[in-house]
Amino acid sequence: MPEPKYYASSSPIFTKAKIPFSWPSIPNPIPRRYRRRLRSKFRSAQSPASSIASLETSFNPADTIRALRSHRWSYYDGHYLVLMIVAIFSLSVSQAPGPLLKTGAASLLMLALLVPITRQFFLPVLPIFTWLLFFFNARFIPAEYRPHIWVKVLPALENIFYGANLSNILSAHQYVTLDVLACIPYGLLHYGGPFFWAGLMFLFGPPKIVSVFAQTFGYLNILGVAIQLIFPCSPPWYENLYGLAPANYSIPGSPAGLARVDQLLGFDMYTTKFTSSPLVFGAFPSLHSGNAVLEALFMSHCFPKLRPLVFTYAMWMWWATMYLSHHYAVDLVGGAFLAAIAFYIAKTSFLPRMQMDKASRWEYDYIEIGDAPSKGYEYKLSVLGNDDFRHDSSDEWTIGSSSSISSGSRSPVDESQSWEGETLASQNSDAELSEIIVR
Repeated sequence: MPEPKYYASSSPIFTKAKIPFSWPSIPNPIPRRYRRRLRSKFRSAQSPASSIASLETSFNPADTIRALRSHRWSYYDGHYLVLMIVAIFSLSVSQAPGPLLKTGAASLLMLALLVPITRQFFLPVLPIFTWLLFFFNARFIPAEYRPHIWVKVLPALENIFYGANLSNILSAHQYVTLDVLACIPYGLLHYGGPFFWAGLMFLFGPPKIVSVFAQTFGYLNILGVAIQLIFPCSPPWYENLYGLAPANYSIPGSPAGLARVDQLLGFDMYTTKFTSSPLVFGAFPSLHSGNAVLEALFMSHCFPKLRPLVFTYAMWMWWATMYLSHHYAVDLVGGAFLAAIAFYIAKTSFLPRMQMDKASRWEYDYIEIGDAPSKGYEYKLSVLGNDDFRHDSSDEWTIGSSSSISSGSRSPVDESQSWEGETLASQNSDAELSEIIVR
């Protein structure tokens, strides 16, 4: 049988399509060699594992559902149950707004949690939303279900601990300059400061630190409002107006020293707001003090060189609250104590450690959660064989918890389908490393 013959066919010739007209070209004034240097320098500055600092860009709700199905639940996820209980209680006593607006707001929040690009921002701030809902609806709790208002406790503690009423001493001499200096931290920075500090931590701190800060901030305020409802106490302005007479929940609030600021400005900026306060007798603990101390602790963790500045801000807030007759000194100590406890819990189990050689979040190729382990084998090969090194892709409170990770080290893996959108390590990477070592 004759063998078949193969003939090489000529390859097709492709020609470039000619455009009947040409676009005008704009010459680049930067020489080519300098453009190449700039590109290489920009690329070399990016960390090879910078995906841990990247943001979620997906709009597909299926990614969130897929990540929720693969999420390994732990007892740390019980904080969502706490938020749900507080939210249900707040909505049950709320009388405004109407049901239609409540349903619309809840639907928008659920939609924001379902879309990955918005979930990464709304999920960490759920405690803050819950605190705001809890605080503003506290006014609707019936007076017959509220406990007795303590009028003499705080002044007595003030005299026992300090030998005098520090708030009355500081507010005895009132000047316009002091009014303005007190209004800046108490009436302005208290509301805008957390956004400013969070922006600095987001840009120059490690990834996930803003999420931990937001959740710690929210839970601190939820706990503070709960204590104020269970243990209502009168502030210094009540003593100045009514003495130590028994108080009741029909008494309106007072702007105290901030009324002088309204007179100076010529319009109502604080009077109406503080007169209709949801918690008139929420003197202890002082959340102005707690928030300022918490912000100072987080900022000193991220930027140790700014520690004198941020703690000076906290002391400034302390002076302003007493000068304006809104809090006793014992209230400030109580708020600072709660802030210190909240920061300690966050720092030991959830807070990413700073790497002083990193200038921004995009330079981090790995992060370490919690305090440094006492043992000295954090970066040794024995870590690779430790089952506790594995972790689940969960929210910031679960990642880095003592129950899921004991070594404190992370391997950067781009796993965009996690519940929080940012992952630090995976089981696959550990298995591959162990396999390489065995071989």
